Amino acid sequence: MAESDALRQHLLDLLRGRNAHADFDVVMADFPSRLRGVKPPGAPHTGWQLLEHMRIAQSDILGFSRDAKHKSPPWPEGYWPKTEAPPSAASWNNSLRSFRADLKATAKLVADKKTDLFARIPHGSGQTILREALLVADHNSYHLGQLVLLRRLLGAWKA
Repeated sequence: MAESDALRQHLLDLLRGRNAHADFDVVMADFPSRLRGVKPPGAPHTGWQLLEHMRIAQSDILGFSRDAKHKSPPWPEGYWPKTEAPPSAASWNNSLRSFRADLKATAKLVADKKTDLFARIPHGSGQTILREALLVADHNSYHLGQLVLLRRLLGAWKA
């Protein structure tokens, strides 16, 4: 296996939550609807806030990586939902679906051998696809860890 193939595979494993990181689908599986907007004492965020923040940030990184005309949300307020609880079950499900679709698109970009992982993104300020993929993986793993802790505090984690 060529070094670039090995690097791509390591990135894909990292994005998908294999090895040392929690898997998105495992962490989010059966998250009780009654607890999605609950913030335990001392916790900074609810499950909804964390899910939406992850979705928005990942979408922004992917958009920047693919499109010179992409506009990022205002920092920091544009990266968080306006409510502590999802407006509806459909909102929760749409956020899950969108997150998964963007994660799949990020993985597809990394897996594409035509993608030069080390080339500077032309409309950036030195960023590369490698850097952006690592940023997605790092950001997601951080907040998935928060979601596991949140679920534990809420008594909704079976691990």
